[in-house]
Amino acid sequence: FPGGKKGCPLWLDRLAGYHLLVPQKRKGNRVTMVHFADAARWYRSPILEQTQVADQTFRVRLACPEIARTALPGQFVMLRIAGLSDPLIGRALAIYDRFSSENEGFEGVDLVYVAKGKFTSTLSKLGTGQLLEVWGPLGNSFSTQEVEHLILVAGGVGETPMLCLGREALGLSKFGGENGVRSTGYASKVTLCYGARTAGLLACVDDFRNAGIDVRISTDDGSMGQKQRVTETLQEVLAESNATCRIACCGPEPMMQGVALIAQAKGVPCEVSLETPMACGIGICFTCVAKVCEGDGWDYKRTCVEGPIFDASTIVW
Repeated sequence: FPGGKKGCPLWLDRLAGYHLLVPQKRKGNRVTMVHFADAARWYRSPILEQTQVADQTFRVRLACPEIARTALPGQFVMLRIAGLSDPLIGRALAIYDRFSSENEGFEGVDLVYVAKGKFTSTLSKLGTGQLLEVWGPLGNSFSTQEVEHLILVAGGVGETPMLCLGREALGLSKFGGENGVRSTGYASKVTLCYGARTAGLLACVDDFRNAGIDVRISTDDGSMGQKQRVTETLQEVLAESNATCRIACCGPEPMMQGVALIAQAKGVPCEVSLETPMACGIGICFTCVAKVCEGDGWDYKRTCVEGPIFDASTIVW
């Protein structure tokens, strides 16, 4: 696997070789594709820690230093359980956080997920030391355009790509690795509008508050925060703000569509992180395509390589 380790499984190595069959461009003395995942690393990583952070929601910590060092806010990894053929296909999980030590630098990543289907339910039962196959970082990332007020909108488990983005925007973390450090400190204020069906499903809220992010909670049943939809909370935040705003959003598709419509009506730039199911994560299988406006019509774009981050105004919902 390009830039990876010995021991990469043959099936993944062959997928990585697909870039030899499609159009390429030269970057210095290196041939690469515009959207190819040629910076990804593959690891067979032990679980260092796994904790439950909300109802049916878990946070797993993996040792994968190169992924942690090069990951950008909004990117994801593909995850498989080592040694198991059922479930066979990997699962895409957003990179929630990175962890480091004083002497070694970045050592790995934290992933947050809901135990819902066969893969995640099996994953949630694994203990420390059990091996996972992980490859990444994959996909594109959120923009770093300067703005006075960055508003993060999350529904369900959509908070997972937002912590890194919020920290970067406030100048608390730097990202970029070997590709060069990205801009940081490009927002004066960051607000998280976080919605869930009930209080028990809200995960890792204190991580955002500890980063200095203004957190606005809404639940469908009113068990925490305001009893309303997160789109209503977004409208309140936009009405209160006298600053220039930009929105980053992740969550269920109907919620993201609602956010996109609000952003369009208010003339506020908005990016969405699509959660389209993926099989390979590197652009081969075309199972994760989304309809995106292009010229006078639309075309299918692969969420795993041309996304998962898209301008909300270009999505055909």
